[in-house]
Amino acid sequence: MAPPLKHLLAIEGMYPPQIGALLDLAESFVLLNRTGTAPRNRLRGRTLINLFFEDSTRTRTSFELAGKRLGADVINMSVATSSVNKGETLLDTASTLNAMNCDLLVIRHAASGAPALLARKVEAAVINAGDGTHEHPTQALLDALTIRRHLGGLQGLTVAICGDVLHSRVARSNIFLLSAMGSQVRVVGPPTLIPPEAERLGVKVFHDMASGLAGVDVVMMLRLQQERMARSLVPSAREYFRFWGLDEAKLKHAAPHALVMHPGPMNRGVEIASSVADDPVRSVIREQVEMGVAVRMAVLETLARSGTNS
Repeated sequence: MAPPLKHLLAIEGMYPPQIGALLDLAESFVLLNRTGTAPRNRLRGRTLINLFFEDSTRTRTSFELAGKRLGADVINMSVATSSVNKGETLLDTASTLNAMNCDLLVIRHAASGAPALLARKVEAAVINAGDGTHEHPTQALLDALTIRRHLGGLQGLTVAICGDVLHSRVARSNIFLLSAMGSQVRVVGPPTLIPPEAERLGVKVFHDMASGLAGVDVVMMLRLQQERMARSLVPSAREYFRFWGLDEAKLKHAAPHALVMHPGPMNRGVEIASSVADDPVRSVIREQVEMGVAVRMAVLETLARSGTNS
């Protein structure tokens, strides 16, 4: 039997039953959210703090909405105007958070490993909302829920993750989750944007879209993360789109039922064409945002319940 989750720091190391339980609970929240009957007393009396050292309107708002729908008191700490920005260390911040007696702490940080460090120093349950180029576990969970709802499961699927895999914490979390749940994962992109350890993670590497997308069930596009590149690793945006951007011609190589996904924010005309991103049949990009709230509700409730039982 898989142990209860105390924190959610990474997908790597999670057991398939833990992942499945979170997805099942999130599925129930999708239905409750759509009918407006989400249980607003599950986290009553609990405090959730969002601590974002990097900007992310989508993820922060999703966690805030998830917490409020479950009845938690939600506090958004503005790092730009906080003591952290005035030279306070992460460990000093941990001491301050402990004094606040919060129950759940969501953190996004530019440094890989920052959430794990904080989890060793605070009494709250810590949720990693993205750390450096390490992981983004709730994004992988919401991607998996979206896929499962459309294709019936994850076992036996072939998923292509395309673009800037090197700098993508979303890609890493998805590789771990999808592989653990029985999917075959491919990564597709220019050699300069594929991590050298990719094949050791059990994925197949492709450098052209035609062969990389051949017969796949899911096409997951990633944005170019120019802010994390120490130097230019790709040609011009126009050339990048020509070879590795997803358009209707390249999508024809995938299976007829293939889903198109993107974690956002999108660079239209760079990694994906608007006609594909907005395709009402193939694209599930808008649905990914909806699934994000349900998944984060499931994570918050699971960790709060685990803390109560421990």
